[in-house]
Amino acid sequence: MTKRFPVLFCLLCALPAVASAAVKILATVPEWGALAREIGGERVDVTVATTAMQDPHRIEARPSLIARARTAEVIVATGADLEIGWLPLLVRESGNRRIQLGQPGYFEAASVVQLRDIPPTANRAMGDVHAAGDPHFHLDPRNILPVASALAERLAQVDPAGAAAYRDNLDRFTGRWRTAVMRWETEGASLKGTAFLQAHRSFGYLAYWLGLENRGELEPKPGIEPGSAHLSRIVASQQSVPAAMILRAAYQDETAARWVSERTGIAFVTLPFTVGGTPQATDLFGLFDDTLSRLKNAARQARP
Repeated sequence: MTKRFPVLFCLLCALPAVASAAVKILATVPEWGALAREIGGERVDVTVATTAMQDPHRIEARPSLIARARTAEVIVATGADLEIGWLPLLVRESGNRRIQLGQPGYFEAASVVQLRDIPPTANRAMGDVHAAGDPHFHLDPRNILPVASALAERLAQVDPAGAAAYRDNLDRFTGRWRTAVMRWETEGASLKGTAFLQAHRSFGYLAYWLGLENRGELEPKPGIEPGSAHLSRIVASQQSVPAAMILRAAYQDETAARWVSERTGIAFVTLPFTVGGTPQATDLFGLFDDTLSRLKNAARQARP
């Protein structure tokens, strides 16, 4: 027994070193935190700067977030100006050279997808319009794999010793994801042509993927809270050809959507929007499982 103690002691001493060797990732939003865990596996330690119940456009670069950024080896962000109000300050104040723009430790998912709804012009008078295009591209699941592939390459660049592990994790995730997307598209085929209103311009990519018909937003301009006069006009517009549902992301205020729903009888649907937005959306797969389930339930209720 005594001969085993030195070996066991050495193994136990090595455990903290192995744990501390994990690549520290700071993801700006839950969907990329979930993807980083899928691709990184046990080689990464992921922290997410926001929750599903926060508006990712309006986050404060708090001292606690700056402290996390100070030790991060990789930032995984959406880009397309989604985090423009807080991420540049966070990165700058961190003083962390590894995660500065242009460094291997700074990764933007938007750099590898085709953005939609790019406005010909953009200014503050138009509301919170994203000049680079709609940044909510994660809601088309076909955009997830290009991001996953690029993220695996970037992690391998930052952590060359883990390249094979990242590649294997990517291969496994890709197989599962492709199977899931085919299932979701089969399940969602009945939704094609379904008309909807939305509280904020959040679901453009989801609509494009499923063939939903967007009848407009409750906000008069993106990011501007609607008043009763504006909402009354929306209610009046629904008398002839009403939408089937009103969509709201879990983090958005429900007041306007519920007000219109009560006056029109149109189903009011809260979608998770991102991982953690509902109890069922525990990961990326659950995000789309629950989104499809809620949309289909609302569509069934809307049918005469």
